[in-house]
Amino acid sequence: MTTNQKTAYITGGTKGIGFGIVKSLLEEGYQVAFSGRSEQGVDNALAALSDYKQQLLGIVSDVRKYADEEEAVAKILDRFGGLDVVVANAGLGVFAPVDELDIEAFDQMIATNLNGVFYTLKASIPALKKSKGYYISIASLAGTNFFAGGAGYNASKFGVVGFTQAAMIDLRAYGIKVTTIMPGSVTSEFNNHQPNENDAWKIQPEDIGQLVLDVLKMHPRALPSKIEIRPTQPGGKN
Repeated sequence: MTTNQKTAYITGGTKGIGFGIVKSLLEEGYQVAFSGRSEQGVDNALAALSDYKQQLLGIVSDVRKYADEEEAVAKILDRFGGLDVVVANAGLGVFAPVDELDIEAFDQMIATNLNGVFYTLKASIPALKKSKGYYISIASLAGTNFFAGGAGYNASKFGVVGFTQAAMIDLRAYGIKVTTIMPGSVTSEFNNHQPNENDAWKIQPEDIGQLVLDVLKMHPRALPSKIEIRPTQPGGKN
């Protein structure tokens, strides 16, 4: 299906921040493709967004595998005819002192949080050149603020910030805009957390969705290349 609507692709879109971005873009009228590693997770998200099924595509893709991201982009182009916005959101975190940090856990964080951001962009660049589109990575305040027990996560997110900022310089000559968003505490299922009423003080996934929309609506001459966002009152303090 080819239309004049803009099309967006969000990785890690089955829950949390990614799901919030997917829903916000759908509500704005975008055609939206999202991916997740689990078929069940993708199916659950599709069911939750069934009101938008005409403008929605769910894809099973592992961002740690470049071939998966190439295939995901091919499916998007086949369904919607183009690609205007890509949000690299998929990520994971394992937290432990560096002397206790599992090697496999470190490798998985780098593969998902950093390599995956590169693979998603690399697979999307030809389509984004055609559309003069927008690429957004979801980094973290952990990409500029290191902390105890965060060595692996910090390494991946510092890498995402540096990678995305350099990509911004490389790609603006093609009319592609590049931004990295660096959230603080967000209510989500990240690190096996179960959202509850005690999370009310945190940034909500829909807040990040609104921020993405705000970025996309900015005048073409303006590029917010790096955005930090944090809760107004940390820990719910008044």
